[in-house]
Amino acid sequence: MIRTRAEQEDQERRTLAAYAQTAGDSAGRAHPEPPHPHRTAYERDRARIIHSRAFRRLEYKTQVFLNGTGDHLRTRLTHTIEVASISRTIARALGLNEDLAETIALAHDLGHAPFGHSGEEMLDGLMRGHGGFEHNTQSLRVVEIIEQKYPRFPGLNLSWEVCEGLQKHAKCYAPAPTANPSGEPVRSPSLEAQIANLADEITYYSHDLDDGLDFDLITPEQLAEQAAWRHSYEEVCAHFPDLSGRELRSYVIRCIIDRQVQDVIATSAALIAEAGVQSAEEVRRQPRPLIRYSPPLLVANRALRKFLYANLYYHPRVADANQRACGLLRDVFEAYLAKPALLGDATAKRIASDGLQRTVCDYLSGMTDRYLIEEHARLFPERR
Repeated sequence: MIRTRAEQEDQERRTLAAYAQTAGDSAGRAHPEPPHPHRTAYERDRARIIHSRAFRRLEYKTQVFLNGTGDHLRTRLTHTIEVASISRTIARALGLNEDLAETIALAHDLGHAPFGHSGEEMLDGLMRGHGGFEHNTQSLRVVEIIEQKYPRFPGLNLSWEVCEGLQKHAKCYAPAPTANPSGEPVRSPSLEAQIANLADEITYYSHDLDDGLDFDLITPEQLAEQAAWRHSYEEVCAHFPDLSGRELRSYVIRCIIDRQVQDVIATSAALIAEAGVQSAEEVRRQPRPLIRYSPPLLVANRALRKFLYANLYYHPRVADANQRACGLLRDVFEAYLAKPALLGDATAKRIASDGLQRTVCDYLSGMTDRYLIEEHARLFPERR
């Protein structure tokens, strides 16, 4: 039996929660397109993201450790897949639109610069006075302008709700009111967008811990004071007293993720019920997001974030390598400014509309770690 798009949209309306964002009620695309006979709008968006060049490049972009420094260390691509998985789990439990939550999750890091957060900080500094650089904003720019796959419009022409999720990603807790296509003020994004935002946080906290422990940059002894770690560690040791070493650490990380996901589901369900929202538009009028941690877990996660910045993200073995790589990024940026012809004809066309600095920034931010290193060697052979 072949299911049509209309039948799938009808099934969403019948089976999802009243406050879910259904594909059949999408606000549409910036450039109108005829609907697909079998796929909903968000299914099409998910496919467009997965088949984009920017998505493929995530495989060779740094998460925390420079790409290629360890076979089991996470990259932007593996991180993105993990965020998408957790997003689907939370969305399903709350009766929300899994396709939309997953699609936003898959696109949320498309705008990340090479060399991780160090690369982002370097690009932001280089763009001072020219609009700066921020990877969430750049992700939106990638899907709206930079990707070129269709002859009738720039970008991927994603649904309004996916772009809304990218625009609000990581800014949910202090959003400036914006407007939906009908002009109605929007204070919070869809619940699906809020899920992708929090799933990102759950993923990088827990999995950066995992990578840091594997790389011997942090130790279980250091983590003993962290409530987010201690709760799961003590629980695992009580149930599996014979576990030790990597097996113990890996299972503790698994339990941390499970605890966080369950906490978000329970807390959010209670907040949704308390708010009494009955539609996706009522969700958008809420002054604060409804997808949240419980207060105790929020406090524990803030402490864990502080710990990771102090002991992992700026650890000399991480920071020194990333800073050396960022020096290469700066050199290539300045070389392109001095000689825009190096950008190639297709990219150089945007200089007239976007300015030289923004065009160079777009080009550099799309590079993988490996390609930028190779480009630096090509431009500066004397420094090899």
